[in-house]
Amino acid sequence: MRQRSAVLAHRFWSVVTGADIPLNCRIGGGLLIPHPNGIVIHPDSEIGPNCLLFQQVTIGAAGGGIPRLGGHVDVGAGAKILGAVTIGDHAVIGANSVVLCDVPAGATAVGVPARIVKRRGSISGA
Repeated sequence: MRQRSAVLAHRFWSVVTGADIPLNCRIGGGLLIPHPNGIVIHPDSEIGPNCLLFQQVTIGAAGGGIPRLGGHVDVGAGAKILGAVTIGDHAVIGANSVVLCDVPAGATAVGVPARIVKRRGSISGA
């Protein structure tokens, strides 16, 4: 009975928020979703602890691969993380970015397709 009520609560909040976050996702503790509207997460993707996802974020499969997010990753509103990519710990993904390649730990990625603009305190190209 307890499992059934949990599933019903999940379905209720999925409808209310428009989010698609399957119950069997591998999500580390401390996930923060301040505005859950429109978030889509592939059931096989991995999300590390203490990540931050804003509205309209998609973490999905492409080309047979599944994304992996490290710990303390911030993902801006409308960002898409697609395919067999790895996002390192403490990385930042800019709003509306489309990430198709790996992002190293501590880096900031922005744009369509996303490119690295900052690595651990330095600005690339400067």
